[in-house]
Amino acid sequence: MRVVRWPWGGEDFPCECHRHRRGRPRARAAVARRFGREGYAVALVARDPGRLDDLVRELAADAVTARGFAADVRRPEELAAALRDAGGALGTVEVLQYSPVPHRDFMRPVLETRHRDLLGPIEFSVYGPVAAVQQVLPGMRELGRGTILFVNGGTAAVPHPERAGTSIAFAAESAYGHLLHDRLAGEGIHVAQLVIPGSITPGHVRKDPAVLADTLWAMHRDRRGFRHYADDLDA
Repeated sequence: MRVVRWPWGGEDFPCECHRHRRGRPRARAAVARRFGREGYAVALVARDPGRLDDLVRELAADAVTARGFAADVRRPEELAAALRDAGGALGTVEVLQYSPVPHRDFMRPVLETRHRDLLGPIEFSVYGPVAAVQQVLPGMRELGRGTILFVNGGTAAVPHPERAGTSIAFAAESAYGHLLHDRLAGEGIHVAQLVIPGSITPGHVRKDPAVLADTLWAMHRDRRGFRHYADDLDA
């Protein structure tokens, strides 16, 4: 069975403009439907089992095979265990999408950011991705193919002085992803990043959830380059 799975940490795609939250549940469902339409089973990882159950039922109504696995992306061993359980239940992963939403307190101004304030962002955007990739990579190598997709907000590309935590941690995650992209290309494993400036916005020509889902599918299908932008950085 072809399997796509992604941790989203309780919500989903990054959105550094917190005024527009309504797009997030639609976005995760849209991506699951898009890959499900192509014959993939979907494993979902999040902290809240209730949200997972709701989404699994919603996807089942659309004939998408999905299972939920509870874990906190800030606890690497817990995340790895959830991905291991998902593999046992649904089969070897072929696509991993990593797209948890950063906490609001990760976005302090740079001059107010202490060293301890960076622990959460680094757990979220460095320890989590490394744990997830290390768990699924052996299976991808055995298959001889795979895709790893990182989804980040605009500070992954342009640091913002009022959002120091994500600016620093997304930069590290981007570097890790780029290193993987270069190292794994020869093994048939494609690693890419989608940067979504601003917010996910239903009805937007480029940042509507269904459009973003199509973008991520195209990144998996076309396997071209590392960094992709959902919209202009000043959008």
